[in-house]
Amino acid sequence: MYLTETGDAGWTYAHDNGRQFAEEQTGATTLTVENIPEGSPEFDTAVRDFIDQGADVIFGTSFGYMDAMEALAAEFPDVAFAHATGYMSNDTNFGNYFGRIYQARYLTGLAAGEASASGNIGYVAAFPIPEVIRGINAFTLGVKEANPDATVTVNWTFTWFDPAVEGDAANALLEGGADLIAMHQDSTAAGEAAEAAGARWVSYNSDMSAYAPDAYLASAIWDWGPYYASVIEAVADGSYAGGAYWGGMDDGIVQIGSLADDVSAETTALIEERAAAMIASEFDPFTGPINDQDGNEVIAAGVVPADGDLLGMAYFVEGVIGSAEG
Repeated sequence: MYLTETGDAGWTYAHDNGRQFAEEQTGATTLTVENIPEGSPEFDTAVRDFIDQGADVIFGTSFGYMDAMEALAAEFPDVAFAHATGYMSNDTNFGNYFGRIYQARYLTGLAAGEASASGNIGYVAAFPIPEVIRGINAFTLGVKEANPDATVTVNWTFTWFDPAVEGDAANALLEGGADLIAMHQDSTAAGEAAEAAGARWVSYNSDMSAYAPDAYLASAIWDWGPYYASVIEAVADGSYAGGAYWGGMDDGIVQIGSLADDVSAETTALIEERAAAMIASEFDPFTGPINDQDGNEVIAAGVVPADGDLLGMAYFVEGVIGSAEG
């Protein structure tokens, strides 16, 4: 179940790559439908159509599908449901899945902090929910490690995918002096705006180095394929039991994409070192002490937040300009 067209870059593209991998790995037949709005009757209709065609498992790949999937999972207990990015699940047939993309966000922040000459960095962000806030914070922690004086200004779009709105949001940040744009969006519009302004760009979802190549710096990317294959196999052997999955770099579900050629050898080495440490569970970017944007300590020295605290994160860290409430 896709919110947007598959395209050739971005969120839906990354999920569809994962679907194709899982199909090849498991031999399963998969069905897809694109452009299904969140909270719409079309979603319910499409799911029922898939079930009528014999679907054993339904994957919903957008946050706003969550409530409908919970209800449908209760109505169809013999069908497996898995929902990306939300927080609802049960212990029978309804699972929730996402990944610790904040790990890759932090790594891209290290590159961005070095690349920004002005220290004025813009961030085009979709919705003020913990998933997005957590990513902004991790990115900012990386930025400030590389450049303690840098700031990250957030511009909310209140849409996952609208190239015109995303481009306008990026342009507003660029007009405000930003020389680098990061994003939590589905299109390449922010990168195109950055390139037109002679700025740099950190992309998301898939490696977008082929888009706005003069602006491209780094990307935080997804590899959904192994997860999709594992769920299909679990459904086939009867072991699927819903629950929550939140994998990280150690699982390979989140990764950092290619780095631009002008990322320094020193920063490249640091990124590789920190990535290896996260894979080995020896480093977490949210290790305290960390203050919120008002200077209040929110994570004490040496403390690594529990997953529940990260999953509910609703504040911005020091260095972020903007409101976490939207």
